[in-house]
Amino acid sequence: MNTNEIYLVDSGTGNLHSVEHTLLTLGAQVKLVRSATDLHGGGRVILPGVGAFGKFMQGLNAPQAGLAQALAAIVQQGDPLLGICVGMQALFEGSEELGDFAGLGILPGKVVRFPDLPGLKIPHTGWNQLTPRAQTKEGGNLLLDGVPSGAYAYFNHSYYCAPARQEDISAVTEHGLAFASMVQHDNVMGVQFHPEKSQQTGLKLLANFIKA
Repeated sequence: MNTNEIYLVDSGTGNLHSVEHTLLTLGAQVKLVRSATDLHGGGRVILPGVGAFGKFMQGLNAPQAGLAQALAAIVQQGDPLLGICVGMQALFEGSEELGDFAGLGILPGKVVRFPDLPGLKIPHTGWNQLTPRAQTKEGGNLLLDGVPSGAYAYFNHSYYCAPARQEDISAVTEHGLAFASMVQHDNVMGVQFHPEKSQQTGLKLLANFIKA
């Protein structure tokens, strides 16, 4: 595995340009992935996503691309996978956004809407803090190495992940409730915020993933 090589998945709706630019700034060699054949041999994979969950999954499930199956194989063989924003949500079993849509099912849990509470703004947009959760597994909180508790990151979402396993939550953020803003289970990681827009916090997280 090339020490600086990152595979960046293009599902047709991801914010590829900003993520790619940030990775290149960090010294990564970026390869765009548009079909399963692009992931032959495996490596570090980033799955960025913006927009509606259903449309994002439609791109991953397109038969001609075969990306959903390829990502499952990547996880099975132990390669690092990082989901960003809707890319993190896609790691779970499904979402209730604009209907009921199946996800990749790599992690158990669902994607649900923020509750309608007085004064709570939806979507959750802007800067908010990350509070790490203690993880006992070796390699836990890999992305947060060197990131202080309370560091700020940039969010923009109306739905959040509700993992079935509490131990998969590596950081939480307060917005009406403490939701899972970061997850990690073995080689699978996810961030609900946009690291490419999160200045030093995001740069450190992505640098940690490049070294994964």
